[in-house]
Amino acid sequence: MLLKRVGYYLVGLAIGTIAVSFFWKKKDASFDYGMDARTLKSIRIKDRIYSKDAEKTLREYNIDTAKISSVLKFADVDFGKSKPRQKPCAEYFITGKDSLNHISLYVTRCDSTATINKIMINN
Repeated sequence: MLLKRVGYYLVGLAIGTIAVSFFWKKKDASFDYGMDARTLKSIRIKDRIYSKDAEKTLREYNIDTAKISSVLKFADVDFGKSKPRQKPCAEYFITGKDSLNHISLYVTRCDSTATINKIMINN
């Protein structure tokens, strides 16, 4: 009898897991629980502004904004070099991961905008 209950439980659990994962994939849900992930997501969803210095670096190194978007998706936030509690706008130092590790950004995140103040290329 106990074996039968465990079997029903496992079958129900498997069906439920498949159904929930199917719905989450359709909704494009993301689970950003880490500090880095939450910070990067909040920067990505805001209107992005580039400073004159950042625009100059983009032109000089022939980098497009799609690469900057990739850095903001696959990056580490260095909270030691950042000022996350600064008012009215927090400042973050972001370094790309893997093939983008030579690009670092200094970003100011305000209520409705994220300003990329500086782009640093480490050769």
